[in-house]
Amino acid sequence: MLGRIFGWTSGATLGTFFTIAKRGELIGSDEHGNRYYQSRDNTSYDGRRRRWVIYNGYADASKVTPDWHGWLHYTFDEPPTEAPLPRRRWEKDHRPNMTGTPLAWRPPGSLAAEGVRPAAVGDYEAWKPE
Repeated sequence: MLGRIFGWTSGATLGTFFTIAKRGELIGSDEHGNRYYQSRDNTSYDGRRRRWVIYNGYADASKVTPDWHGWLHYTFDEPPTEAPLPRRRWEKDHRPNMTGTPLAWRPPGSLAAEGVRPAAVGDYEAWKPE
């Protein structure tokens, strides 16, 4: 319960749930379980309805798919539930940023990579101050 009150990284806080109940309406959700909301009235400074996302789990902006990102930033007027983006055959599925996680890519020779680092091959000459 304390995590819900004070912890914004593991989901929405109680204050956010209060704001959603008072001012927000659910627009839709994506395949990652994130839920997207829009304010019921024009309360922002520019006259547009405010839009926001409640993440499923850890709050990470790279978990927002491109179609919902465009809707959140007013690039598209209709949400992807009403007007989905056309999918081209060369497009890959969306993946969140894995940097800093155990699933991050580590190139060969990286100190964070598993295994034994290959020995230097002689093309390195140490710098010596004169």
